[in-house]
Amino acid sequence: MARRSSAAEGYPPVRFDDSLKTVLAADVSTAFGARAAFRQLVDLIGRGRAAAEPALVARLRDLRATVPIEVRAAAARGLALADPPAALVAFFAEDTPEIAATMLRAARLAPEEWDLLLPQLGPHGRSVLRRRSDLAPSVSRALEAFGSTDYALPEPAVAPATEAMAPAAGSPGERFEVADLVHRIEAYQRQRGAALGLGEEPPAPVRSFRFETDAAGMIRWVDTGPRGALIGLSLSHDTTPAASHHSVDGVAAGAFRKRATFADARLRVPGESAVGGDWRISGVPMFDLASGSFVGFRGRARRPRAEESAAAARSVVEGVGAEGLRRLVHELRTPTNAIAGFSELIEQELLGPVLPRYRDRAAAIRRHVAGLIGAIDDLDLAARLEGNALDLRDDVVALAPLLARVAQDLTPLAALRGGALALPEPGAARWAADAHAAERLVQRLLATLLAAAARGELLGIAVEAAGESVTLAIALPAALAGRDEAALLALDDEAVSDDVGAPLLGTGFALRLARNLAIELGGRLDFLPERLRLALPSAVPTAAPGDDDGDAPRDHAQGGN
Repeated sequence: MARRSSAAEGYPPVRFDDSLKTVLAADVSTAFGARAAFRQLVDLIGRGRAAAEPALVARLRDLRATVPIEVRAAAARGLALADPPAALVAFFAEDTPEIAATMLRAARLAPEEWDLLLPQLGPHGRSVLRRRSDLAPSVSRALEAFGSTDYALPEPAVAPATEAMAPAAGSPGERFEVADLVHRIEAYQRQRGAALGLGEEPPAPVRSFRFETDAAGMIRWVDTGPRGALIGLSLSHDTTPAASHHSVDGVAAGAFRKRATFADARLRVPGESAVGGDWRISGVPMFDLASGSFVGFRGRARRPRAEESAAAARSVVEGVGAEGLRRLVHELRTPTNAIAGFSELIEQELLGPVLPRYRDRAAAIRRHVAGLIGAIDDLDLAARLEGNALDLRDDVVALAPLLARVAQDLTPLAALRGGALALPEPGAARWAADAHAAERLVQRLLATLLAAAARGELLGIAVEAAGESVTLAIALPAALAGRDEAALLALDDEAVSDDVGAPLLGTGFALRLARNLAIELGGRLDFLPERLRLALPSAVPTAAPGDDDGDAPRDHAQGGN
């Protein structure tokens, strides 16, 4: 008599998760396969869906050599809220200092797990943990015990007679040696704090100061301290062409070139000293009474008022909302990547022969999932912008190679829609912006416009230098031309387009995201009747017409305004 199944007997059906088996069976011989397997395996272990067995960690070490550092860093950031196991934390702690710091700043382990991990970390990893205030007291004491190794304390001069009187190892007097080491560590920390000018309490922030510059625009005198953070900053963008937006905005830089009075320009002082942060500065030019030559600027700086802050004030509720959206994006990315990987396995018949109609269906699923992954990335970017959590670097981006790469990536979309991009002649124009964010911004803009193009339509692209910015002008397709900014940003708010290749979250969402990212990069996105105009800071600021190095005061009276 046949035995009835468990479901027939009233028991719940037996379910099992074969995600790990699918990931381990994936082809990692290609760059895409290695990256996908690495991220999926990290996610499975980090979320507790697979045990952190030595064999799986060894598999990750094998894949690490073929996975780019950007992918590994993104995987480490994705585990910030997942409480990964100690073995996975140790794996990322072996990586580069930047990736190790990303993991160690957010990892949450039991005190006994930290005790086992600390000896495996280098001085850099332990220095990251020393800056955390949420570790157990026992872990903090263990970190202090590594001070003699991490700080490389010099050995004290010991007389031979004293060495002869030292107690033998293992004797009761050995506890005095440990106590002496503790005292030496405390003395070193006190001396180090005194040498750096660190008191028991952090210095109070400075609210205002006066300054003077030389004829080159360099700040040479201030009336308050710490002066080291201010001396050497420049009102001129020509001092450091590769980072023209490093200190002052275009108002102060333009006034310096014209030897003109300026008011309430923006200054940013790097660092975390008492004068670090944002300022509003005003100044007047100074001229020599005898010769009339320009000798510099004299001015005053103050902290910006609340309504002048460049970053909009966000409430706690808004911050929680952005963080919740990022968690949701993290939850969506794992199953989406799994669906993409499994559909690719079916399409390529890696699991065995498949009928043609099922291969076609798997290919269609993979294409749809690719669009879904793009939408998830857009949501993640929007959440980071909303939560002010976007990590940007000071890079120099050449526009000609950037446009060539983006056009190559969008070739399948152009063939699908029947449109094309007309790239400008290669030139030397460069942006001073984060390379990854700038490429993502241009790719999102061109993909959105190309998806709205009609068959046979050609979208022209032009690069223009406009003062201290480099502008990218992109022709609008006929379906979008003639609309004002409000109409373009409101597209697809009621119903997302079902056209093949259209942005999954709608054209309006994609354009709003591009506009916000352009603002975050220090530029702007203008909506004109026939084209879009993207302007970002130039890496090589152009000199003002008619500007020279002469010292004559031009149209200004002696002493300023």
